Amino acid sequence: MSQRSTSYTTAFIFLTSLFFLWGFITVLVDSLVPRIKDVFEMNYGRTILVQSAFFIAFFVVSLPAGVLLTKIGYKKGIVLGLCIMACGCLLFYPASEYRNFMVFMMGYFTLASGITIIQVAANPYVALLGSEEGASSRLNLSQAFNSLGTTIAPIIGALFLLSDSVKSSEEIEQLSETAKANYYAAEAATVQVPFLLIAGFIVVLGIIFAFINLPKVVQQSPRGGYRSLLRNKGMMMGALGIFLYVGAEVSIGSSFLVNYFKGMHLEHVIAESPVMIRIANTIASIFNKTFSDADPKSLLGIFIIFYWGGAMIGRFIGAYLTRVIKPGKVLAVFALLAASMVAISINTEGLVAMWSILAVGLFNSIMFPTIFTLTLDGLGTLKAQASGLLCMAIVGGAVVPYIFGNLIDFFGFKTAFALPLICYCYILFFGQTKALQHRY
Repeated sequence: MSQRSTSYTTAFIFLTSLFFLWGFITVLVDSLVPRIKDVFEMNYGRTILVQSAFFIAFFVVSLPAGVLLTKIGYKKGIVLGLCIMACGCLLFYPASEYRNFMVFMMGYFTLASGITIIQVAANPYVALLGSEEGASSRLNLSQAFNSLGTTIAPIIGALFLLSDSVKSSEEIEQLSETAKANYYAAEAATVQVPFLLIAGFIVVLGIIFAFINLPKVVQQSPRGGYRSLLRNKGMMMGALGIFLYVGAEVSIGSSFLVNYFKGMHLEHVIAESPVMIRIANTIASIFNKTFSDADPKSLLGIFIIFYWGGAMIGRFIGAYLTRVIKPGKVLAVFALLAASMVAISINTEGLVAMWSILAVGLFNSIMFPTIFTLTLDGLGTLKAQASGLLCMAIVGGAVVPYIFGNLIDFFGFKTAFALPLICYCYILFFGQTKALQHRY
Protein backbone atom coordinates (compact mmCIF):
# COMPACT_ATOMS: atom_id res chain seq x y z
CA MET A 1 0.00 0.00 0.00
CA SER A 2 2.88 2.33 0.80
CA GLN A 3 4.46 1.61 -2.58
CA ARG A 4 1.16 2.33 -4.32
CA SER A 5 0.77 5.60 -2.39
CA THR A 6 4.29 6.65 -3.38
CA SER A 7 3.54 5.79 -7.01
CA TYR A 8 0.36 7.88 -6.90
CA THR A 9 2.22 10.81 -5.31
CA THR A 10 4.95 10.74 -7.95
CA ALA A 11 2.37 10.57 -10.75
CA PHE A 12 0.41 13.43 -9.16
CA ILE A 13 3.52 15.66 -9.07
CA PHE A 14 4.42 15.03 -12.71
CA LEU A 15 0.83 15.45 -13.88
CA THR A 16 0.54 18.69 -11.94
CA SER A 17 3.52 20.04 -13.90
CA LEU A 18 1.40 19.59 -17.03
CA PHE A 19 -1.40 21.63 -15.47
CA PHE A 20 1.10 24.44 -14.88
CA LEU A 21 2.40 24.21 -18.45
CA TRP A 22 -0.90 24.39 -20.28
CA GLY A 23 -2.17 27.16 -18.00
CA PHE A 24 0.94 29.23 -18.69
CA ILE A 25 0.82 28.71 -22.45
CA THR A 26 -2.94 29.27 -22.78
CA VAL A 27 -2.78 32.70 -21.14
CA LEU A 28 0.50 33.65 -22.82
CA VAL A 29 -1.14 32.96 -26.17
CA ASP A 30 -4.08 35.12 -25.03
CA SER A 31 -1.59 37.96 -24.58
CA LEU A 32 -0.92 37.83 -28.31
CA VAL A 33 -4.54 38.62 -29.16
CA PRO A 34 -4.42 42.43 -28.57
CA ARG A 35 -1.22 42.52 -30.61
CA ILE A 36 -2.75 40.54 -33.47
CA LYS A 37 -5.80 42.82 -33.35
CA ASP A 38 -3.53 45.83 -33.94
CA VAL A 39 -1.30 44.14 -36.53
CA PHE A 40 -4.22 43.06 -38.73
CA GLU A 41 -6.44 46.05 -37.77
CA MET A 42 -9.44 43.89 -36.86
CA ASN A 43 -12.67 44.53 -34.94
CA TYR A 44 -13.54 42.55 -31.81
CA GLY A 45 -15.74 40.08 -33.68
CA ARG A 46 -12.94 39.03 -36.02
CA THR A 47 -10.28 39.19 -33.33
CA ILE A 48 -12.03 36.53 -31.28
CA LEU A 49 -11.72 34.14 -34.24
CA VAL A 50 -8.11 33.73 -33.12
CA GLN A 51 -9.20 32.32 -29.78
CA SER A 52 -11.98 30.41 -31.51
CA ALA A 53 -9.29 28.47 -33.40
CA PHE A 54 -7.76 27.61 -30.04
CA PHE A 55 -10.94 26.38 -28.36
CA ILE A 56 -12.53 24.74 -31.39
CA ALA A 57 -9.64 22.29 -31.17
CA PHE A 58 -11.08 21.00 -27.90
CA PHE A 59 -14.36 20.19 -29.66
CA VAL A 60 -12.69 18.58 -32.67
CA VAL A 61 -9.91 16.67 -30.91
CA SER A 62 -11.41 15.54 -27.57
CA LEU A 63 -13.27 12.40 -28.70
CA PRO A 64 -10.53 11.24 -31.12
CA ALA A 65 -8.05 11.85 -28.29
CA GLY A 66 -10.09 9.60 -25.99
CA VAL A 67 -10.09 6.83 -28.60
CA LEU A 68 -6.37 7.30 -29.25
CA LEU A 69 -5.50 7.14 -25.56
CA THR A 70 -7.26 3.78 -25.14
CA LYS A 71 -5.05 2.40 -27.93
CA ILE A 72 -1.63 3.86 -27.16
CA GLY A 73 -1.99 4.46 -23.42
CA TYR A 74 -1.99 7.63 -21.35
CA LYS A 75 1.77 7.96 -21.04
CA LYS A 76 2.37 7.84 -24.81
CA GLY A 77 -0.64 10.11 -25.25
CA ILE A 78 0.90 12.74 -22.97
CA VAL A 79 4.21 12.56 -24.86
CA LEU A 80 2.34 12.92 -28.17
CA GLY A 81 0.37 15.87 -26.79
CA LEU A 82 3.58 17.61 -25.75
CA CYS A 83 5.12 17.06 -29.19
CA ILE A 84 2.06 18.58 -30.87
CA MET A 85 2.19 21.53 -28.46
CA ALA A 86 5.83 22.14 -29.40
CA CYS A 87 4.90 22.13 -33.10
CA GLY A 88 2.18 24.68 -32.38
CA CYS A 89 4.68 26.99 -30.67
CA LEU A 90 7.08 26.66 -33.59
CA LEU A 91 4.35 27.77 -36.03
CA PHE A 92 4.35 31.20 -34.40
CA TYR A 93 7.81 31.73 -35.89
CA PRO A 94 6.74 31.84 -39.58
CA ALA A 95 3.40 33.44 -38.63
CA SER A 96 5.17 36.45 -37.12
CA GLU A 97 7.95 36.45 -39.72
CA TYR A 98 5.49 36.83 -42.62
CA ARG A 99 2.65 38.54 -40.69
CA ASN A 100 0.31 35.78 -41.88
CA PHE A 101 -3.04 35.59 -40.07
CA MET A 102 -3.88 32.04 -41.25
CA VAL A 103 -0.58 30.66 -39.97
CA PHE A 104 -1.31 32.26 -36.60
CA MET A 105 -4.66 30.45 -36.65
CA MET A 106 -2.92 27.16 -37.52
CA GLY A 107 -0.49 27.71 -34.64
CA TYR A 108 -3.34 28.31 -32.20
CA PHE A 109 -5.24 25.23 -33.38
CA THR A 110 -2.16 22.96 -33.31
CA LEU A 111 -1.13 24.13 -29.85
CA ALA A 112 -4.66 23.62 -28.52
CA SER A 113 -4.82 20.13 -30.07
CA GLY A 114 -1.81 19.08 -28.03
CA ILE A 115 -3.27 20.62 -24.88
CA THR A 116 -6.57 18.81 -25.55
CA ILE A 117 -4.89 15.41 -25.65
CA ILE A 118 -3.15 16.16 -22.36
CA GLN A 119 -6.37 17.48 -20.76
CA VAL A 120 -8.38 14.40 -21.75
CA ALA A 121 -5.74 12.29 -20.03
CA ALA A 122 -4.77 14.41 -17.03
CA ASN A 123 -8.12 15.58 -15.60
CA PRO A 124 -9.69 12.14 -15.02
CA TYR A 125 -6.28 10.68 -14.16
CA VAL A 126 -5.85 13.08 -11.23
CA ALA A 127 -9.46 12.44 -10.16
CA LEU A 128 -8.76 8.69 -10.09
CA LEU A 129 -5.48 8.87 -8.11
CA GLY A 130 -7.21 8.16 -4.81
CA SER A 131 -10.68 8.10 -3.30
CA GLU A 132 -13.75 9.43 -5.13
CA GLU A 133 -14.57 11.65 -2.12
CA GLY A 134 -11.25 13.46 -2.48
CA ALA A 135 -11.43 13.87 -6.27
CA SER A 136 -12.59 17.50 -6.19
CA SER A 137 -9.88 18.41 -3.70
CA ARG A 138 -7.12 16.74 -5.74
CA LEU A 139 -8.22 18.31 -9.00
CA ASN A 140 -8.53 21.72 -7.34
CA LEU A 141 -4.96 21.36 -6.07
CA SER A 142 -3.64 20.43 -9.54
CA GLN A 143 -5.65 23.26 -11.05
CA ALA A 144 -4.07 25.61 -8.49
CA PHE A 145 -0.73 25.00 -10.21
CA ASN A 146 -2.49 25.53 -13.53
CA SER A 147 -3.44 28.93 -12.12
CA LEU A 148 0.17 29.54 -11.06
CA GLY A 149 1.02 29.25 -14.75
CA THR A 150 -1.83 31.58 -15.71
CA THR A 151 -0.64 34.07 -13.08
CA ILE A 152 2.92 34.24 -14.39
CA ALA A 153 1.92 34.34 -18.06
CA PRO A 154 0.30 37.82 -18.07
CA ILE A 155 3.53 39.31 -16.70
CA ILE A 156 5.55 37.70 -19.49
CA GLY A 157 2.92 38.70 -22.03
CA ALA A 158 2.68 42.31 -20.83
CA LEU A 159 6.43 42.85 -20.64
CA PHE A 160 7.54 40.98 -23.74
CA LEU A 161 4.57 40.64 -26.13
CA LEU A 162 2.73 43.92 -25.47
CA SER A 163 5.64 46.16 -24.54
CA ASP A 164 5.97 48.01 -27.86
CA SER A 165 3.50 49.92 -30.01
CA VAL A 166 2.22 48.26 -33.18
CA LYS A 167 2.15 50.61 -36.15
CA SER A 168 -0.92 50.92 -38.37
CA SER A 169 -0.69 50.12 -42.11
CA GLU A 170 -0.65 53.85 -42.89
CA GLU A 171 2.27 54.44 -40.52
CA ILE A 172 4.20 51.51 -42.00
CA GLU A 173 3.74 52.82 -45.54
CA GLN A 174 5.37 56.11 -44.53
CA LEU A 175 8.57 54.31 -43.46
CA SER A 176 11.58 53.94 -45.73
CA GLU A 177 12.32 50.43 -47.02
CA THR A 178 15.17 50.03 -44.53
CA ALA A 179 13.09 51.29 -41.61
CA LYS A 180 10.20 49.06 -42.68
CA ALA A 181 12.45 45.98 -42.80
CA ASN A 182 13.87 46.79 -39.38
CA TYR A 183 10.39 47.31 -37.96
CA TYR A 184 9.12 43.98 -39.30
CA ALA A 185 12.19 42.16 -37.98
CA ALA A 186 11.86 43.67 -34.50
CA GLU A 187 8.13 42.97 -34.36
CA ALA A 188 8.61 39.33 -35.42
CA ALA A 189 11.37 38.77 -32.86
CA THR A 190 9.05 39.97 -30.08
CA VAL A 191 6.86 36.92 -30.71
CA GLN A 192 9.45 34.45 -31.98
CA VAL A 193 11.92 34.38 -29.09
CA PRO A 194 9.44 33.55 -26.27
CA PHE A 195 7.75 30.79 -28.25
CA LEU A 196 11.02 29.22 -29.41
CA LEU A 197 12.10 28.99 -25.76
CA ILE A 198 8.75 27.49 -24.77
CA ALA A 199 8.95 24.94 -27.59
CA GLY A 200 12.38 23.87 -26.34
CA PHE A 201 11.08 23.49 -22.77
CA ILE A 202 8.12 21.39 -23.97
CA VAL A 203 10.45 19.05 -25.87
CA VAL A 204 12.53 18.53 -22.71
CA LEU A 205 9.37 17.82 -20.69
CA GLY A 206 8.23 15.34 -23.35
CA ILE A 207 11.54 13.47 -23.06
CA ILE A 208 11.11 13.31 -19.27
CA PHE A 209 7.59 11.88 -19.59
CA ALA A 210 8.83 9.30 -22.09
CA PHE A 211 11.05 7.78 -19.38
CA ILE A 212 8.94 8.01 -16.19
CA ASN A 213 6.57 5.32 -14.94
CA LEU A 214 2.90 6.21 -14.47
CA PRO A 215 0.48 3.87 -12.65
CA LYS A 216 -2.32 2.38 -14.77
CA VAL A 217 -5.55 3.44 -13.11
CA VAL A 218 -7.84 4.10 -16.10
CA GLN A 219 -9.69 1.15 -17.61
CA GLN A 220 -11.28 0.89 -21.03
CA SER A 221 -14.88 2.10 -21.04
CA PRO A 222 -17.74 -0.23 -22.01
CA ARG A 223 -19.20 -0.25 -25.51
CA GLY A 224 -22.15 2.10 -25.99
CA GLY A 225 -20.93 4.38 -23.23
CA TYR A 226 -21.33 7.61 -25.20
CA ARG A 227 -24.98 6.87 -25.96
CA SER A 228 -25.59 6.20 -22.29
CA LEU A 229 -23.87 9.43 -21.26
CA LEU A 230 -25.81 11.54 -23.74
CA ARG A 231 -29.02 10.30 -22.09
CA ASN A 232 -27.68 11.07 -18.61
CA LYS A 233 -29.21 14.35 -17.35
CA GLY A 234 -26.44 14.97 -14.81
CA MET A 235 -23.78 14.43 -17.46
CA MET A 236 -25.38 16.91 -19.86
CA MET A 237 -25.90 19.49 -17.10
CA GLY A 238 -22.22 19.20 -16.21
CA ALA A 239 -21.14 19.52 -19.86
CA LEU A 240 -23.23 22.69 -20.18
CA GLY A 241 -21.63 23.95 -16.97
CA ILE A 242 -18.12 23.44 -18.41
CA PHE A 243 -19.22 25.06 -21.70
CA LEU A 244 -20.55 28.19 -19.98
CA TYR A 245 -17.77 28.41 -17.38
CA VAL A 246 -14.92 28.27 -19.92
CA GLY A 247 -16.82 30.70 -22.13
CA ALA A 248 -17.25 33.19 -19.28
CA GLU A 249 -13.65 32.79 -18.09
CA VAL A 250 -12.19 33.37 -21.56
CA SER A 251 -14.57 36.27 -22.31
CA ILE A 252 -13.50 38.11 -19.18
CA GLY A 253 -9.97 37.02 -18.47
CA SER A 254 -8.16 36.96 -21.77
CA SER A 255 -7.76 39.46 -24.56
CA PHE A 256 -10.75 41.60 -23.68
CA LEU A 257 -9.65 42.83 -20.26
CA VAL A 258 -6.88 45.00 -21.69
CA ASN A 259 -9.33 46.51 -24.18
CA TYR A 260 -11.98 46.96 -21.50
CA PHE A 261 -9.56 48.88 -19.29
CA LYS A 262 -8.30 50.89 -22.26
CA GLY A 263 -11.87 51.82 -23.17
CA MET A 264 -12.26 53.36 -19.70
CA HIS A 265 -8.90 55.19 -20.18
CA LEU A 266 -7.52 53.49 -17.09
CA GLU A 267 -3.94 53.83 -18.34
CA HIS A 268 -4.16 57.51 -17.42
CA VAL A 269 -5.81 56.80 -14.06
CA ILE A 270 -3.11 54.25 -13.22
CA ALA A 271 -0.26 56.48 -14.41
CA GLU A 272 -1.53 59.35 -12.25
CA SER A 273 -1.98 57.17 -9.15
CA PRO A 274 1.23 56.72 -7.11
CA VAL A 275 -0.15 53.52 -5.55
CA MET A 276 -1.22 51.91 -8.84
CA ILE A 277 1.94 52.80 -10.74
CA ARG A 278 3.99 51.50 -7.79
CA ILE A 279 2.13 48.19 -7.98
CA ALA A 280 2.78 47.94 -11.73
CA ASN A 281 6.47 48.80 -11.41
CA THR A 282 6.95 46.41 -8.49
CA ILE A 283 5.71 43.55 -10.65
CA ALA A 284 7.72 44.74 -13.68
CA SER A 285 10.89 45.12 -11.59
CA ILE A 286 11.12 41.32 -11.43
CA PHE A 287 12.24 41.57 -15.06
CA ASN A 288 14.22 44.81 -14.63
CA LYS A 289 11.57 46.84 -16.45
CA THR A 290 9.53 49.94 -15.62
CA PHE A 291 6.46 51.54 -17.13
CA SER A 292 7.75 55.08 -17.57
CA ASP A 293 7.78 54.81 -21.38
CA ALA A 294 5.71 51.66 -21.85
CA ASP A 295 2.86 51.14 -24.27
CA PRO A 296 -0.56 51.55 -22.54
CA LYS A 297 -1.49 47.93 -23.37
CA SER A 298 1.55 46.74 -21.45
CA LEU A 299 0.72 48.86 -18.40
CA LEU A 300 -2.88 47.64 -18.36
CA GLY A 301 -1.92 44.04 -19.18
CA ILE A 302 0.27 43.74 -16.09
CA PHE A 303 -2.81 44.00 -13.86
CA ILE A 304 -4.32 40.84 -15.37
CA ILE A 305 -1.95 39.04 -13.00
CA PHE A 306 -4.50 39.75 -10.28
CA TYR A 307 -7.26 37.97 -12.22
CA TRP A 308 -5.22 34.80 -12.68
CA GLY A 309 -3.45 35.17 -9.32
CA GLY A 310 -6.85 35.27 -7.64
CA ALA A 311 -7.72 32.03 -9.43
CA MET A 312 -4.53 30.44 -8.11
CA ILE A 313 -5.18 31.52 -4.51
CA GLY A 314 -8.82 30.45 -4.80
CA ARG A 315 -7.86 26.96 -5.96
CA PHE A 316 -5.50 26.39 -3.06
CA ILE A 317 -8.31 27.52 -0.75
CA GLY A 318 -10.79 25.44 -2.73
CA ALA A 319 -8.65 22.30 -2.33
CA TYR A 320 -9.32 22.64 1.41
CA LEU A 321 -12.92 23.87 1.26
CA THR A 322 -14.07 21.01 -0.98
CA ARG A 323 -12.70 18.58 1.59
CA VAL A 324 -14.70 19.96 4.51
CA ILE A 325 -17.81 21.33 2.69
CA LYS A 326 -19.90 19.67 0.01
CA PRO A 327 -18.33 20.69 -3.34
CA GLY A 328 -21.73 21.64 -4.75
CA LYS A 329 -22.25 24.19 -1.98
CA VAL A 330 -18.79 25.69 -2.52
CA LEU A 331 -19.45 25.92 -6.26
CA ALA A 332 -22.80 27.68 -5.73
CA VAL A 333 -21.33 30.27 -3.36
CA PHE A 334 -18.38 31.02 -5.65
CA ALA A 335 -20.69 31.36 -8.68
CA LEU A 336 -22.90 33.80 -6.77
CA LEU A 337 -19.86 35.91 -5.82
CA ALA A 338 -18.51 35.86 -9.39
CA ALA A 339 -21.87 37.04 -10.72
CA SER A 340 -21.92 39.80 -8.10
CA MET A 341 -18.47 41.05 -9.16
CA VAL A 342 -19.54 41.19 -12.81
CA ALA A 343 -22.68 43.11 -11.85
CA ILE A 344 -20.62 45.63 -9.85
CA SER A 345 -18.24 46.18 -12.78
CA ILE A 346 -21.18 46.72 -15.15
CA ASN A 347 -22.62 49.42 -12.92
CA THR A 348 -19.41 51.29 -12.01
CA GLU A 349 -16.48 53.03 -13.70
CA GLY A 350 -12.76 53.55 -13.11
CA LEU A 351 -10.78 51.53 -10.59
CA VAL A 352 -13.92 50.07 -8.94
CA ALA A 353 -14.98 48.56 -12.27
CA MET A 354 -11.42 47.35 -12.83
CA TRP A 355 -10.86 45.68 -9.45
CA SER A 356 -14.33 44.11 -9.34
CA ILE A 357 -13.86 42.41 -12.71
CA LEU A 358 -10.37 41.27 -11.69
CA ALA A 359 -11.89 39.78 -8.52
CA VAL A 360 -13.95 37.42 -10.70
CA GLY A 361 -10.75 35.38 -11.10
CA LEU A 362 -10.78 34.52 -7.39
CA PHE A 363 -14.28 33.12 -7.61
CA ASN A 364 -13.70 31.40 -10.96
CA SER A 365 -10.99 29.40 -9.27
CA ILE A 366 -12.80 26.24 -8.19
CA MET A 367 -15.40 26.11 -10.95
CA PHE A 368 -13.75 23.96 -13.63
CA PRO A 369 -12.36 21.21 -11.38
CA THR A 370 -15.47 21.13 -9.20
CA ILE A 371 -17.93 20.97 -12.12
CA PHE A 372 -15.69 18.31 -13.69
CA THR A 373 -15.52 16.03 -10.67
CA LEU A 374 -19.18 16.52 -9.67
CA THR A 375 -20.14 15.40 -13.17
CA LEU A 376 -17.86 12.33 -13.06
CA ASP A 377 -19.16 11.34 -9.61
CA GLY A 378 -20.95 7.99 -9.76
CA LEU A 379 -20.24 7.28 -13.45
CA GLY A 380 -17.94 4.33 -12.70
CA THR A 381 -16.37 2.83 -15.83
CA LEU A 382 -17.87 5.60 -17.97
CA LYS A 383 -15.55 8.21 -16.46
CA ALA A 384 -12.97 8.09 -19.25
CA GLN A 385 -15.61 8.66 -21.93
CA ALA A 386 -17.34 11.31 -19.80
CA SER A 387 -14.02 13.14 -19.57
CA GLY A 388 -13.83 13.27 -23.36
CA LEU A 389 -17.32 14.79 -23.54
CA LEU A 390 -16.49 17.32 -20.83
CA CYS A 391 -13.32 18.33 -22.67
CA MET A 392 -15.41 18.76 -25.83
CA ALA A 393 -17.50 21.24 -23.86
CA ILE A 394 -14.41 23.44 -23.51
CA VAL A 395 -15.43 24.66 -26.99
CA GLY A 396 -17.48 27.14 -24.97
CA GLY A 397 -14.23 29.10 -24.92
CA ALA A 398 -14.76 29.69 -28.66
CA VAL A 399 -18.54 30.12 -28.84
CA VAL A 400 -19.30 32.36 -25.85
CA PRO A 401 -16.40 34.82 -26.42
CA TYR A 402 -17.35 35.07 -30.11
CA ILE A 403 -20.85 36.17 -29.10
CA PHE A 404 -19.31 38.39 -26.42
CA GLY A 405 -16.99 40.06 -28.95
CA ASN A 406 -19.85 40.84 -31.28
CA LEU A 407 -21.92 42.22 -28.40
CA ILE A 408 -19.01 44.57 -27.62
CA ASP A 409 -18.90 45.73 -31.25
CA PHE A 410 -22.62 46.51 -31.27
CA PHE A 411 -23.41 47.54 -27.68
CA GLY A 412 -20.15 48.10 -25.77
CA PHE A 413 -18.51 46.31 -22.87
CA LYS A 414 -21.05 47.12 -20.17
CA THR A 415 -23.94 45.50 -22.03
CA ALA A 416 -21.81 42.60 -23.26
CA PHE A 417 -20.90 41.63 -19.69
CA ALA A 418 -24.51 40.50 -19.22
CA LEU A 419 -23.51 37.35 -21.14
CA PRO A 420 -20.92 36.03 -18.63
CA LEU A 421 -23.31 37.11 -15.87
CA ILE A 422 -25.90 34.68 -17.27
CA CYS A 423 -23.23 31.95 -17.45
CA TYR A 424 -22.46 32.32 -13.74
CA CYS A 425 -26.17 32.20 -12.90
CA TYR A 426 -26.39 28.77 -14.56
CA ILE A 427 -23.31 27.55 -12.65
CA LEU A 428 -24.99 28.74 -9.43
CA PHE A 429 -28.03 26.63 -10.38
CA PHE A 430 -25.84 23.60 -11.18
CA GLY A 431 -23.99 23.87 -7.85
CA GLN A 432 -27.23 24.17 -5.88
CA THR A 433 -28.65 21.14 -7.70
CA LYS A 434 -25.59 19.02 -6.88
CA ALA A 435 -25.58 20.23 -3.27
CA LEU A 436 -29.19 19.12 -2.83
CA GLN A 437 -28.46 15.74 -4.41
CA HIS A 438 -25.70 15.14 -1.83
CA ARG A 439 -27.61 16.62 1.09
CA TYR A 440 -28.18 13.36 2.88
